[in-house]
Amino acid sequence: MKLYVFSRHQSKMAFLFFASLFLSCFAAPATGQGDEILPASKHVLPSTIQVNLTKHFTRLPLRRGVYREAGVTRSVWFILTDVSDQQLAAQIGLNFAPKLANAPNGCPGCVQVLNVPANITTASEVEFRGIPDFTPRRVLVPGPRGFPFLTGQAGARAGLFYTPYVQPVGTRIVYNATIVAVGDGPFDVTTHANTHDRVLAIDTNAMTVDLLMIRAFAAGKEVIYLGLESSSEEAAILERATFTPILGTLPFPNGEFRPDSARAALFSFVNGITGTSSPPAQGLNHLILDGRNAEDASLSNTALLAALRNGGDARNVIDVFPTMVEPFRSEYSPAWDLHLSQWNAEYVRTRRNVAQTDSNVIRTLATQFIVRNPGGTFLLASGIEVNCPVVAFVNDPPITPIVPAPFQLPLPFSR
Repeated sequence: MKLYVFSRHQSKMAFLFFASLFLSCFAAPATGQGDEILPASKHVLPSTIQVNLTKHFTRLPLRRGVYREAGVTRSVWFILTDVSDQQLAAQIGLNFAPKLANAPNGCPGCVQVLNVPANITTASEVEFRGIPDFTPRRVLVPGPRGFPFLTGQAGARAGLFYTPYVQPVGTRIVYNATIVAVGDGPFDVTTHANTHDRVLAIDTNAMTVDLLMIRAFAAGKEVIYLGLESSSEEAAILERATFTPILGTLPFPNGEFRPDSARAALFSFVNGITGTSSPPAQGLNHLILDGRNAEDASLSNTALLAALRNGGDARNVIDVFPTMVEPFRSEYSPAWDLHLSQWNAEYVRTRRNVAQTDSNVIRTLATQFIVRNPGGTFLLASGIEVNCPVVAFVNDPPITPIVPAPFQLPLPFSR
C-alpha cells in the first residue's frame, strides 16, 4: 500500500477540487421519480428539453460564450429562445418572433451587435460586449397588502452594453440570448451570487440549465413563459429578472400591433384577489403573499415551489402566443409591454377582482371603467418592458382571443 503525502499547495487544490465536485452535485439538474412532466407536444419553444410541473422549471440547452475586459477572458453561459428570422427559428429550434427585428429602431443600445454569423450556433466563439452582474443579493420587503412592497433590490443588474437582444453584424436578425451565469463555477443556485435568480440547476457538462418558470394566461388558456430581464428595477425584483434599464427605450410603449414595434402587450394586476390557487387568484399582491416572492428560489425551497405549483404566480395575461391564428401569431414577441392594471374599489370590495385570462376581456373592462391604470387613468402601457420568452401551453393551445378588441388596434400614432 502506498502512502501519498501532499504539499500544502496540493492539499489546497485537492480540497478545492472536491469542494467544487460536492457543490456541483447540488447544481446538477434534478428530476425526481413521480415528477409530472409536461408532454413535449405542448412545447412551443422546440429546443425545450423538459418542462417539470412538479418542480416548476423548464430545462433548456445551455451555450457558452466569453466576455473580455482589461485583458481578462471570462466564461459566460447563455440560452437562445427567440429569433426574428423564420428559417433560423426552424433550424435552431427557437420561437419565431418577427417583431424582434425592430429592436434597434430608434434604440441602437437595445441590441448587442456581435461579430458572429447569421446562425449564431455556428460561431466558433460568441464574444459578448456586455454581461450582467449577478453579485447583488435580491431583496423584497412586502408591504401591508403585499404589493406595493416597502423596499427591494434587484438580484442582477445589466453591465455596460448588456442587453439580451443580440444582432449578428451586417444583418437585421435579432436573437433573444439571455446570459444566465458568469464564470466557470461552482455555481450558486441557492442565493444566485453568480447565476440568474431563476437558475435552479446548471450543468456545464450536459450543457443544460433549469430555470424557474412562470404560469400565465393567453386567449383563455394557461401558458408557460420565463421572466429574464426588465427595464424597471421594481419589475425585475418581482420577476426575479436582470434589471436592464436600456430596454425601457425599446420601440415602443403601446406598440402592440404596430408594424414598427418590437413589443407585444402583457397585463398584470396590482390588486387581484388573493388565495391559495389560481384561478381565481391573480396579481402582484397574490404573487408576493401567496407565491412567497420575497424568498430565494431554489430546488431546496420546496415550500416556494409548492406555492407556485398551486397557483402562486402573478398569473399575468399575455396578448398573443405562437399557436394563435394570424394576425396574432406574427404579433408574438418576447419583449412584453407591461400594462399595470388596477380593479376599481367596488370590484375589490365585492371580491369580483378574480383572475382574468384574456387580454381583450381586460380591455373591455377598461372601457367600462372597471379596470384602470394605477392613479385612475385609462389602461395603457406603463412604459416598462419585460423580456419573457414563451415555452409551452399547459392544456389546450391558445387559438384566438375570447372576445374581439373593444377598440381598434394599434392605437393611433404618428410617424
